[in-house]
Formats: sequence, C-alpha cells, structure tokens
Amino acid sequence: MKGVILHGGHGTRLRPLTHTGPKQLISVANKPISQYVLEDLRNSGILDIAIILGDILPEKVKDHYGDGSKFGVNITYLYQERPAGIAQAVGLAEDFVKDSPFVVYLGDNLLKGGIAKCVKEFQQQNYDAMILLCKVENPQQFGVAEFDQNGKLVRLIEKPKKPPSNYALTGIYFLTPIIYKMIKQLKPSWRGELEITEAIQLLVDNGYNVGYRIVESWWKDTGTVEDIIEANRLILDELKPKIEGTIQDKACIQGRVTIEKDTVIKRGALIRGPVVIGKNTTIEDGVYIGPYTSIGNNVTIKKGEIENSIIMDNCLIEIEEKIIDSLIGSNTEIITNQRGPKGHKLIVGESSKIVL
Repeated sequence: MKGVILHGGHGTRLRPLTHTGPKQLISVANKPISQYVLEDLRNSGILDIAIILGDILPEKVKDHYGDGSKFGVNITYLYQERPAGIAQAVGLAEDFVKDSPFVVYLGDNLLKGGIAKCVKEFQQQNYDAMILLCKVENPQQFGVAEFDQNGKLVRLIEKPKKPPSNYALTGIYFLTPIIYKMIKQLKPSWRGELEITEAIQLLVDNGYNVGYRIVESWWKDTGTVEDIIEANRLILDELKPKIEGTIQDKACIQGRVTIEKDTVIKRGALIRGPVVIGKNTTIEDGVYIGPYTSIGNNVTIKKGEIENSIIMDNCLIEIEEKIIDSLIGSNTEIITNQRGPKGHKLIVGESSKIVL
C-alpha cells in the first residue's frame, strides 16, 4: 500500500499562526501534527508516501521531511496550486498511486492508536474503499454517514443541516484506484470544491464494496486553536516520563514530565506534569510550569506561570502574570512592562514580540 498525506489548505481559523507556515506543521507535544500522521503510516507498514503541498510556504514542509529517509520512508512531493477539495487533491496523486491501494490521511488529523489494524482489515476484506467514522457531538461540521436498518452504509453527506447520524467521517480514507474513475465524474459542490464524500458515494451507488470502521478511541481534527490545545492534552495524557536534561537541587518535578537533552531546570522552579520540555531550554528559578504544557526547543522562561499551553521553539518569556490555554508561535518574546490582570489567553504568530 501507499500513503497520501494532504498538507494543503489555508488554515484561516488558525491565523496568524498560518501566515508563516502550513497548519500541519504546528507542534503538538513538541512534534508537528503531520509528523504524527507520517509516523502512523510508517508504523502501519506504509513506506512509500506522497505529500500534497499547498501554497503556504511549502518549502518549510520539504525542509522538515526531506526525502523521508530520516523517518524511515520514501517521500514524493506533489503540488496543489489552490485548495479545491480533498477529491481534487487525491486526484493529483493518480500517477503516484498507479495500481496500488492507498491511504489518504489529512495532515491535520490525529488518531489515538493509529491505523495499523485498519490497514490489515482493508487488505483482508478486499474492500474497494473503507472509511473511518467517529461519533461526534457536532456532526453538522463534518461529512456524515447514513446507515440502513441493517447497519449498511447507504449515504455520505457533506456538512448536512440535519445530520442523519452522529457519525462523522474522519480525515482518513482507504481507497483503491477505482476512486479515480469517480473523481473524474465530479462537479464542484456548493463550496466550489470536489468532495471526497461525493466520490465515495458514487462507489456506493455503483455497487462497489465500501466498508467502514468506527474509531474506538479519540480522533481530533485540529482545525482550531482550541482543538490543538485539546490534542496536546490528549497526547500528554499518554506521556511516558523521561529526564535527559539537568535538574538542579531544589527544583521540583512532579508527575509525568519529559525533559530533553541540554535543558536546565534551575533551583526553585516547579514543573507539574504532564509536561514535555524540548532541548536546550532553560527554566529559571521561581517559574511554574503546570499540567498539559508543551515547551519547545531553545526556549527561555525567566519568570511566570504557564498552564495548559503550547510554547513553540525559540521563545523568551519573562512575565509577572499567568499564561493559560494559549498557543505561542516560534521566535516570540513575551515580557512584562507593567502589572495587569491575572491570566492572559494568547494566540501569537511567529516572530512576534508582546509587552504586557
């Protein structure tokens, strides 16, 4: 099997972070979201992978993944000039896929437990296509599945006003090359896009063998800041503690904490897990890092309290206040100028400077 990772889109709900890079490279627990996707494909035995690049700094994606060798895979890059729907993006991979079955995996999706079992089922059942579904509270925001009385999949509807079920399509599709015959029949939807739900619906209508599997654990579509912070919480909930940095005397580490190499936690600092701290980072005396916080590489935190937040690489924080529920982009400085109200919720793009 082959893999296709969709790495395009404009990420409008994540601006200003997506002014300086694709949304799929935003870090969750100190790893780009799309890297979880790539590693899931690799761990499922899928080593030949195409990444569909969008028009927002695609060179950043290539700089991070290269030819794939450092991740144990082979990567082919394909370019999508503009976002025109998942089906249109999948269509770009036809020459890459050739005669192979393949998995399409949206680069901003996270799935606990991965797809290895699904890959095996797809191969064993000889499906023409298989979709992964997850029960959600807000099905109007997703493609939704409809079933008959026997539980057979009969219809897929994109963002319906009146959903026929609470089962949403995740951004993971198991396909065979027959899907290209269906994509070529599509016309743009009301959104101006070629919808993958309509292509799979054509498979159903024409009697092809379309299976489905319901996700047993959690799935996250990380399209908003709130989704990303929640995904960070979910991943840190499974954190295995590891201490490779230096913890000075009278620094306090509580709970499950990972500290990477060349990082220093100075005396008087309190780290309460689950927390992950990257490489070459300094946490100064008196700083408090609370649960569900991820701190990247080359970060200096001289003063302040942080909880339930993501601090990306190369940041400086020196504040009198408490940062909560925040997503701080790379190369950002946050420093105190005068006293203000306790607790700031921040969404900050890269290369910014904030004086509070």
